[in-house]
Amino acid sequence: MTNYNKAIVLVSGGLDSTTTLAIAKDLGFDCYALSFNYGQRHISEINAAKKIAATYNVLDHKVINLDMGQIGGSALTDSNIDVPEVSSEGIPITYVPARNTIFLSYALAWAEVIDANDIFIGVNAVDYSGYPDCRPEYIKAYEQLATLATKAGVEGASFKIHTPLIELSKAEIIQKGISLDVDYGLTVSCYQADEKGKACGVCDSCRFRKEGFETAKIADPTYYK
Repeated sequence: MTNYNKAIVLVSGGLDSTTTLAIAKDLGFDCYALSFNYGQRHISEINAAKKIAATYNVLDHKVINLDMGQIGGSALTDSNIDVPEVSSEGIPITYVPARNTIFLSYALAWAEVIDANDIFIGVNAVDYSGYPDCRPEYIKAYEQLATLATKAGVEGASFKIHTPLIELSKAEIIQKGISLDVDYGLTVSCYQADEKGKACGVCDSCRFRKEGFETAKIADPTYYK
């Protein structure tokens, strides 16, 4: 029997995914956290994800090792490409090719194994960097793929990709998290944090985060270099 209370939650260690986990828990889901060590510039966000998963008493937390650095093409996985410290037009070089498709595919596989129908991901289409795999139409298309591509789907199950933050501003995300007692001091959002998790304060992710706390009029607990 499919368990409609189970959910896979993608947990990166950042602000958005932590808020998403808090929302899933608040909705009454039994949460299974999934993180990826995919060849990103630092391990600090994985360390943060482990602390966050433990804080929320998830039923299981898997950290999948991938080496997307072998593909490159992104400032987050290729040491030869600098992380930009000023905003730019178009899709930025911090976009990791097909990353959410890869992550969601692992989440879908695990969901099928544990008989879960629900996957939570903290994508956002408002205060974000223009990534194509954060858009509502992408999520809708992936839900259709999930039904077509799985044994469970062929046998009648349906999968729901929950995106509770997709239409919220960063300030609204933070306010929602605060209402759920999220400790943002545990989170690491910076694209180039140091080994202690201290943020650079100048990358796109840091800029959106700082502006979010300022707009929400909430003290920023981020540790900056």
